[in-house]
Amino acid sequence: MRLLWTKEVLSYEGEYHRINEAGINPLPVQRPIPVWMGARAELGLRRTARVADGWFPLGPPDDRMREAVKRLRHYVEEAGRDPESIGIEARLDVGRVTPQEWISQTEAWRSLGATHISVNTINAGLRSPQEHMETIERYKEALGE
Repeated sequence: MRLLWTKEVLSYEGEYHRINEAGINPLPVQRPIPVWMGARAELGLRRTARVADGWFPLGPPDDRMREAVKRLRHYVEEAGRDPESIGIEARLDVGRVTPQEWISQTEAWRSLGATHISVNTINAGLRSPQEHMETIERYKEALGE
């Protein structure tokens, strides 16, 4: 992917894939393009540690996620990279936690090292785009932003 984003034309042959004289026109303006991965399995965490710029944890900020963050950081170090160079974007599912828990979950993710947080309003029982926007605004207000 990274070669496709930086070279006008390239050929590649690996164990599983072969690309013959491919290119993207026009090339992306932003380079390098950050690569973020979501993973829960060990193989995915190891791959994230080797090649990704960030990680999407899949779950709430509990002991299981605390352990996953530790393992990811360990794998990043094993790969010869700085653990602080890997972003972590957690997700707050507003349909699964009460508004009173929004702040505690956000703070819990921050304590685990999250650099970003997304607010998921899907499956929250909201009936219109306006309600989705209002919910996000309530979240921002709860954070004092």
